[in-house]
Amino acid sequence: MSDKSPSAAPPQYWFPAKTYGWGWGLPITWQGWLVFLAALALFACGAFLFPPQTMLVGYIVYEVAIVAVLIFICQLKGEPTSWRWGKKK
Repeated sequence: MSDKSPSAAPPQYWFPAKTYGWGWGLPITWQGWLVFLAALALFACGAFLFPPQTMLVGYIVYEVAIVAVLIFICQLKGEPTSWRWGKKK
């Protein structure tokens, strides 16, 4: 038996931080792609569920909710983000 304790694996981020600016880039894991594509599909469905011509407020609330959930998931599963000016040398 080994005396070494299992080292903590580095966290597996679903969304990398952007190189320039603030926020996250495209997903880097299948879980991230699943969340991203689901958000896109739900975003597109908003026009059918809440037609903007007749239910503009409902449409806007729905779309803002989808974006808020996506940002929340990125915050939980994404690389910590801050304002960046490129790769450090």
